[in-house]
Amino acid sequence: MEEVNELIEQRIRKLNELKEMGTDPYGQPYEVTHQAGELHNLHGETPKEDLEKDFVETSVAGRIIAWRNFGKAAFSHIQDETGRIQLYFRKDILGDRYKLVKKLDIGDIIGIRGRLFRTKTNELTILVDDFTLLTKSLRPLPEKWHGLKDIELRYRQRYVDLIVNPQVRETFARRSAIIKFIRDFLEKEGFIEVETPMMHQIPGGAVAKPFKTHHNALGIDLYLRIAPELYLKRLLVGGYERVYELNKNFRNEGISTKHNPEFSMLEFYIAYKDYNFLMDFTEKLFTELLTEIHGTLKIPYGELTLDFTPPWPRLPMYEAMMKHGVPEEALTDYEKARDWAKTEGIDVRDVHTLGKLLDEIFKEKVEPHLIQPTFITDYPLELSPLARRKKDSPELVERFELFIASREIANAFTELNDPVDQRDRFLRQVEAKEKGDEEAHWMDDDFIRALEYGMPPAAGEGIGIDRLVMLMTNSHSIRDVILFPQLKPEK
Repeated sequence: MEEVNELIEQRIRKLNELKEMGTDPYGQPYEVTHQAGELHNLHGETPKEDLEKDFVETSVAGRIIAWRNFGKAAFSHIQDETGRIQLYFRKDILGDRYKLVKKLDIGDIIGIRGRLFRTKTNELTILVDDFTLLTKSLRPLPEKWHGLKDIELRYRQRYVDLIVNPQVRETFARRSAIIKFIRDFLEKEGFIEVETPMMHQIPGGAVAKPFKTHHNALGIDLYLRIAPELYLKRLLVGGYERVYELNKNFRNEGISTKHNPEFSMLEFYIAYKDYNFLMDFTEKLFTELLTEIHGTLKIPYGELTLDFTPPWPRLPMYEAMMKHGVPEEALTDYEKARDWAKTEGIDVRDVHTLGKLLDEIFKEKVEPHLIQPTFITDYPLELSPLARRKKDSPELVERFELFIASREIANAFTELNDPVDQRDRFLRQVEAKEKGDEEAHWMDDDFIRALEYGMPPAAGEGIGIDRLVMLMTNSHSIRDVILFPQLKPEK
């Protein structure tokens, strides 16, 4: 730390010297004609003789990330968002301005005008005719940043991570491409993008604990949304038939490699379809996305190879549980399920209903085996208060979750549009909340009123964008695909 402080003090002295020399070390526009990557694409193969003959001039700007000073000359590399390129400063060309070169440090942002040539090692280089200091960096860039044991420091100082680690920048460029593709795909399929409220008087649309805030002017508590579902279904009532929203949700839950309390979610709804349609639709979305981003339906994920070639297995939840050792009698009897879970070492002390008990057993016994894309279908009614019942098994609902690499990636169901049934389910959720279930749904009378006007038969789906990007970029922590993940406060 003392060494860093000394380096900062040295840079502050240089900053003051630059000001005394009449140089503004911060904030002025600069005309850029090329980026580093563009120059390499245009002239990466141009022979040395042709560069010298054609006298290719350029103007670039970027951050100094390497520096070698030889007295009357200096070599440097600067980096912009497209890559890096070498610079060559010479005292006999720059004259009196060369004294400013000695005030430059790694991390400074500069603008350069010059002409291209090749060094003796054949590296494409800009011979500097003039330069402008655009930003003086007061903190030195860290060495061996990517190998830091304190990985949280990389997440906390993402701005440094992006400077020194090109792979991180590539991950977020790919994230942007994925989101753009999804929007284009849905709009091609006739969906329109909408925006619904982020602050709700009544949190709903998912089983989760909300964040609470207070609106002073209205004198009421509000909740950051846990899901946009109930508002999107109101739009189906209003006459829209294909809508989607790609935006943030907030859930007051733990932080882990799989969870961030603020996360990106895609939700889309389509009238006159059911969950069987959505399974086909999801396969189409994913396969076209993979083809666009990777050019193949088989991608690496850690030591795994994930194969997205359709059709993907469709396995009812109870069948999947029996396949992995859960006795059939435990699926319908709370006491038997609880006793079996205890013998398997599953902690169910605070689980008081059969549906939630089966959900905990499923997470422990089935999810780890769901490596390749798999639809798990037909969930217990208790776990799905907004989904339509199965006609032949009314204790189950028409719902699926998509699992890939042992993670839930998507959740969908045929929507419940019966206002009487929906009111009854909300009342049961209210009872559960009164008994201490903080994640149970609230009663939403306005949503019931909307259903009473009539919502067409419909299906809806939510896809976790962050987890999807994790798969597409071979990332194993959600923090690797969120630019500024939530972290504990700095000491």
